[in-house]
Amino acid sequence: MSKPLFNTTRLQGKTAVITGASGGIGESTAILFARAGCNVILLARRKEALDQVAKKCQEEGGKDVKVLAKTLDVNDRDAVERLIPELKEAGFSSFDILVNNAGGAIGKEQVGAMSDIDFMLSTNLASLMQLSNVFVNEMKKADTGHIINIGSLAGREAYVGGSVYCAVKHAVKAFTNSLMKELVATGIRVSEVAPGFVETNFSVIRFRGDADAASKVYEGFTPLTAEDIAEEIVWVALRPPHVQIAELHVLPSAQGGATIIARK
Repeated sequence: MSKPLFNTTRLQGKTAVITGASGGIGESTAILFARAGCNVILLARRKEALDQVAKKCQEEGGKDVKVLAKTLDVNDRDAVERLIPELKEAGFSSFDILVNNAGGAIGKEQVGAMSDIDFMLSTNLASLMQLSNVFVNEMKKADTGHIINIGSLAGREAYVGGSVYCAVKHAVKAFTNSLMKELVATGIRVSEVAPGFVETNFSVIRFRGDADAASKVYEGFTPLTAEDIAEEIVWVALRPPHVQIAELHVLPSAQGGATIIARK
């Protein structure tokens, strides 16, 4: 009998922490981790939405999977510093995977308002750095773990209307690559999953709630879905311990670059 392509049981009994887990890529990733038998800790600001995701995860994972929904604003520096002790009080003793998914863009203006700049720098970069630091310090105790940062095509290619977001995502790419090199002698792996166009609530937020403007972004071609990226994130986490996916850049088949899209 031939062996299966890869071992789908590697995540059973592990614990994954997902930020921005109340919707979109975070929600889909959490559900897929739970389906693979992985305990999941869901972090986001919206409690009601988070509780709904937790319910789905429990249904997918069954009674052997532990699910915790915890409200957290990743921009609350004190709350992030308290996170590990609070999770341990809730019954979790180890943390195997951190998916830094929380983030977003606001506006398409040139540079834009300082409040928007602060939001994008804090949510996409500073918070990702702080959470990575907090969990790496904990993972070092067991000499095992996996940091998976969600990057973007914007971290590889600058485009008009994305000056701040592109700069931030380029920084995420650099941070992730540096962290991987810094931890290469440990049992901790570091990966970046960088999508192109994914149809989630991302564009609605970017266009300040204008759903019509957001929908035009995806007109004429089939974009990626949250589930597509969730599959890639879980695949990266499923690699055996001696395999590290440093970067995974994922585009819709109709997209060749930030502004190169085959629309019909």
